[in-house]
Amino acid sequence: MTEIQDRYAAIAAGFAERLAAAPADTWSSPSPCSEWTAGDVAAHVVRTHRNVLSMLDGSDAPAVGADDDVMAEWEQATGAMTAALADPAIATRTINSRFGDMTFQDMVGRMVCADTLIHTWDLARATGGNEELDPDSVTHVVGFLSAAGDRLRGPGGFGPALEPPAGADDVATLMSFAGRTV
Repeated sequence: MTEIQDRYAAIAAGFAERLAAAPADTWSSPSPCSEWTAGDVAAHVVRTHRNVLSMLDGSDAPAVGADDDVMAEWEQATGAMTAALADPAIATRTINSRFGDMTFQDMVGRMVCADTLIHTWDLARATGGNEELDPDSVTHVVGFLSAAGDRLRGPGGFGPALEPPAGADDVATLMSFAGRTV
């Protein structure tokens, strides 16, 4: 496995764990993402996976409905992502994204991993779950996002960064960068 496959697997497992542990009565709970519920966060992560996968062939990504079994939808999306990363011809295919041309695996290693990791914390916070994140993944995502800076802000991206609390660890730094109050 490549470093990107390993990182994606760790982040996806963390999201799946929070998704499976979320009590059913918390799906409508507000999340740290402005105007989103816990259910909205989960559906967004599945949609993001589907959108990135659709870049491989230019197809339209299937929607995630409010009545869909989000866990089943997640398992399908992450399974497809894992299979694509395991195929060298697919993993190294150049795709066009709003961030420019890059290989599929680079898109997953950067944006999909960052999005899923941040929303793992959001889902945990909204549902009263475990907010701990894989430290190596956090370090990588902090480095990538810090270098990208304000290019990630605006519609369809992050809102304004917040100042991390004094003595903030990497998770608090990441969430503050993403505009979350920790």
